[in-house]
Amino acid sequence: MGLGRRELATLPKAHLHLHFTGSMRHGTLLELAERDGIHLPDALVEDWPPQLSAADEKGWFRFQRLYDVARSVLRTEDDVRRLVREAAEDDHRDGGRWLEIQVDPSGYAARFGGITEFTDLVLDAVADASATVGIGMAVVIAANRTRHPLDARTLARLAAQYADRGVVGFGLSNDERRGTTADFAPAFRIAERAGLLLVPHGGELLGPDSVRVCVDQLHAGRLGHGVRSVEDPALLDRIVEQGVALEVCPVSNVALGVYSDLTSVPLPELLAAGAQVALGADDPLLFGSQLAAQYATMRAAHDLTDEQLATLARSSITASRADDARKAALLGEVDAWLGTMPS
Repeated sequence: MGLGRRELATLPKAHLHLHFTGSMRHGTLLELAERDGIHLPDALVEDWPPQLSAADEKGWFRFQRLYDVARSVLRTEDDVRRLVREAAEDDHRDGGRWLEIQVDPSGYAARFGGITEFTDLVLDAVADASATVGIGMAVVIAANRTRHPLDARTLARLAAQYADRGVVGFGLSNDERRGTTADFAPAFRIAERAGLLLVPHGGELLGPDSVRVCVDQLHAGRLGHGVRSVEDPALLDRIVEQGVALEVCPVSNVALGVYSDLTSVPLPELLAAGAQVALGADDPLLFGSQLAAQYATMRAAHDLTDEQLATLARSSITASRADDARKAALLGEVDAWLGTMPS
């Protein structure tokens, strides 16, 4: 059975690395832009998905510019609710049974009445989508490392206020080559005291040293990406020992030039070391690839068995902030998936 090819869309899994704006459907982007007369660059229309690279500052700037353009089409509360509902529907179609969507409310505050008002809106939309679609959902509030660390403290306090109302984690995103990661430690202490999971990005555009700061200074419980910890075996062993899960996003790693191709993404090495890996789609709007495709590309690139794919799904569930009862039920569903005969 181990060499079979079971349907990956029916493999129950959790999605732990999905950015809010980046989860938008391409068709929704085009529709909302047309509604409001917003001109989209060719890279988001006929040349979609765009050719991207983050190898230098110019490449990252282009990536960020496209992201900002996409954010600008969200004009109304209904737009936000639609984005959340469609993200839930897309994950559910791909076998997603739990979704933690990551958002920086300060990027939407001006249009939606402030960071608190926008957070209220997102959490209400998440509750509605979860009930309608039938998928567990929660929110990770993320600070932007290109902004001042004091802004991150404001967001950490915001996250702490919602720690028992649907916000489960606090992150740090954007270009990890910008700013000084350790400067954000005070913000992470605020979130830590509130019992939130700490999930900074690290170990994607930069190597093991970036991971080390995230673990030592920010007390990361999960790492956004973290894939380049493989370059320091001693550090990787420590991550495994501490139970720090890695949110690995293969398609975006290749799109941004972190790895030359999917076969170079070091997933087998991470698994061989005993790392807890949760595959994520990162920003489907810009990378053109949803949740199940991450599993499919890694299956094809590394000839993974169904048992290995089930291990990845189990890791995503275990590393999630779903409650224990939901985790147990979902792990049972993964076992059931493995118990079926491959097609």
